[in-house]
Amino acid sequence: MTKAILLVLLVLVAVCSTQGKPEQKNIPKRGKRIPQTLSRGWGDQLIWAQTYEEALYWSRWRNKPLLVIFHLEDCPHSALMKKAFADDKEVQKILEEDFIVLNLMYETTDKHLSPDGQYVPRFLFVDPSMTVRADIVGRYSNRMYAYEPADMKILLESMAKAKKLLKTEL
Repeated sequence: MTKAILLVLLVLVAVCSTQGKPEQKNIPKRGKRIPQTLSRGWGDQLIWAQTYEEALYWSRWRNKPLLVIFHLEDCPHSALMKKAFADDKEVQKILEEDFIVLNLMYETTDKHLSPDGQYVPRFLFVDPSMTVRADIVGRYSNRMYAYEPADMKILLESMAKAKKLLKTEL
């Protein structure tokens, strides 16, 4: 008797679980999108990687360069740069079409991602061959990978350099 009741309950649970709305797994490439919390205000229309490892995977698989942004929520320099970055339509368009993007609010122990120290905001480009592009720098000699709101043109030039992928022999 108890086996029959358990079997009926199991069947009811299985039927009820299949009656819900299916999850929308495909995010449209164009058009209106729901803002992602991973953007953290750096560009809600962009699809952001969640972790460095995931970003490396997508970069390699799609053969696109990766842009890693290090920032802090309560840093006034990060806040100003975030606003300029998110408001620049050209930067956002190029990122959407040609880059994998990741923003991190914590420091990494990987010394390759802090070639000249740990400061924020810091923008590093990584080639699909998983090589950090230490040759792509901003205009400051004491913070080589820093950009300020007035440096959006320089950031666009750096993005153009990053789009020229390194050629590696296998």
